Amino acid sequence: KELDSMVKFPGVTNAWTMPIKTRIDMLATGIKTPVGIKLLGSDLKQLSEIGQKIEAILRELPETLSVYSERVVGGNFIDIDIKRQEAARFGLTIGDVQDVIRSAIGGMNVTTTVEGLERYPVNIRFPRELRDNVQKLKRAAVPTPLGHTIPLSYVADIKIVKGPPSIKSENARRTSWIYVDLKTSDIGGYVKKAKAALKKNIKLPAGVSLVWSGQFEYMERAAKKLKLIVPLTLVIIFILLFVHFNNITESLIVMCSLPFALIGGIWLMYFAGYNMSVAVAIGFIALAGLAAETGIVMLVYLDEVFERRRHEGRLNNILDLKESVIEGAVDRVRPKLMTVSTTIIGLLPIMFSHETGARIMKRIAAPMVGGLISATILTLVIIPAVYFVWKKLNLKLDEF
Repeated sequence: KELDSMVKFPGVTNAWTMPIKTRIDMLATGIKTPVGIKLLGSDLKQLSEIGQKIEAILRELPETLSVYSERVVGGNFIDIDIKRQEAARFGLTIGDVQDVIRSAIGGMNVTTTVEGLERYPVNIRFPRELRDNVQKLKRAAVPTPLGHTIPLSYVADIKIVKGPPSIKSENARRTSWIYVDLKTSDIGGYVKKAKAALKKNIKLPAGVSLVWSGQFEYMERAAKKLKLIVPLTLVIIFILLFVHFNNITESLIVMCSLPFALIGGIWLMYFAGYNMSVAVAIGFIALAGLAAETGIVMLVYLDEVFERRRHEGRLNNILDLKESVIEGAVDRVRPKLMTVSTTIIGLLPIMFSHETGARIMKRIAAPMVGGLISATILTLVIIPAVYFVWKKLNLKLDEF
């Protein structure tokens, strides 16, 4: 805020980001702010007008720190239109006139000077006092084959015209970019509000389209990939559970415990003030594996007690089954808690770190820590109850 108050230039807005991050964003999307808007169309003047309207609308949103629409038109250019017939009357070609224009304004390399191992081009052009306005350029001397010179205005029309300082294109269409810097880290929430504001106040003309870019573009790509990765992760976990238990019912019991892990992860994210991001999604994917591990430990002890009592002939009624479940669930809480505690203790240093990269790592660790706490508490209650009901039904079928 202190730097922003000190650095003020008329017509220019400030966007404060990390240098390396800005460079990466520029290379990937061309936008150097968290959120960018690309207007695509064929008329740059029309795109500039729409961009300025969008700039005014987005500036009113409370989460907007700064917004700037590129001025894609408005530059001043000297336009020299050669009159072919007039040039031919003096025996001049288009190339002859262009050589004079190039040497008068831009300069022409006539030779190269060698200074030891260094080489420098020698450029010749008119002195500044002979080319600093249009009237003087009109009086530039053009030599003719007849041996005399004529003013440049005799063979060319010289005027100042408006035009775009630069022309960008994307997907074979001209573009105008709008840079938006935010006060909030909730990029997805901001874009949702911005879309609603633009839909309410602006109607894009035919042939003009709008594309959201910047970090939001990364989020859109990541969301598409996560729609594939998350279901695939759950399928892989289920297959591994089935390979371990060789029983679909027990695999489903563990899978049903996964939603309970989400509760703690979401609550810890809420208390920490984190928003949904790619890092958070990775944390939830890792949480699914850890929660499945907790459920496996519970089921392994329940199965061990159940099989031991059945071989000993101590499962004769529902009361015996209940005692078996209590022994497997309650009497062996310590090893279950040790399994979860070691994981949480390993993640806690990340939650309290402040080094480089800690912002990303905290968002990965938060769902895992919160989810493991809720998954452990709820697993100790839910899985034994479900296991009891399942075995009770099997006992009835087997006429125990």
